[in-house]
Amino acid sequence: MTTEQDATAKNNADFAEYADLGATTSEAMEIAETSMDRVRELVPDETLADRIRQKAVHATGDPEFQHLVRFTGSNDAKPVRAGTRAVLDEQPIVTDITMVKAGITGRGHGCPVRKAIGNGAELAERTGMTRTAASVLELDRNGVYEGAIAVIGNAPTAALALADCIEDGTRPAVIVATPVGFVKAAESRKRIRTVAREYGVPAITNVGRRGGSGLAAGLTNELVHAASDVRNGDLDIP
Repeated sequence: MTTEQDATAKNNADFAEYADLGATTSEAMEIAETSMDRVRELVPDETLADRIRQKAVHATGDPEFQHLVRFTGSNDAKPVRAGTRAVLDEQPIVTDITMVKAGITGRGHGCPVRKAIGNGAELAERTGMTRTAASVLELDRNGVYEGAIAVIGNAPTAALALADCIEDGTRPAVIVATPVGFVKAAESRKRIRTVAREYGVPAITNVGRRGGSGLAAGLTNELVHAASDVRNGDLDIP
């Protein structure tokens, strides 16, 4: 293999690691790598949970966001392990809206990715509930959330509906919930934590009003990256 081929192979490997960031040129990849290096200077790099905290800081551009992430489980690593195993098992990734779905990387996994929005229109019209809440209830009625990676990045009412589904017996493999806003956002994430703790469903959420689609997609992508590391023998999740 020539020196030029070696360089191309290295660039391809680097691209795979940062594919979700959109880095396709040498300059872009250098920016992405430098960005993550700076994040690791600000956030510990010792545990599985630290990987999620790092991604949260990277997605928001705010070093303080590492202190706003919450893990629901017997320990902080449990939701990360559960999500990583779900990716390895190629369980469905179900997002609340199109924007979150668009942010999920297409590399490093074989999980089918679908959005909830667009389902349950009749239920929403009949009851007056939000379209996102109705879409979650409709998908749950069809068993879509059972064993899935449930991702909510925008709609508090979708998180509240998912919490109701869990109370009724649905068990996602893991929840990533970071709905954003001033109305019901913080309350919806608190409710997810409450029902997740009560029914033993691993969950990754945050506190406060902030959050959003980019954050939810970024945290989900980190579960994909963790699964890739497991496949490559670079990470063990007992």
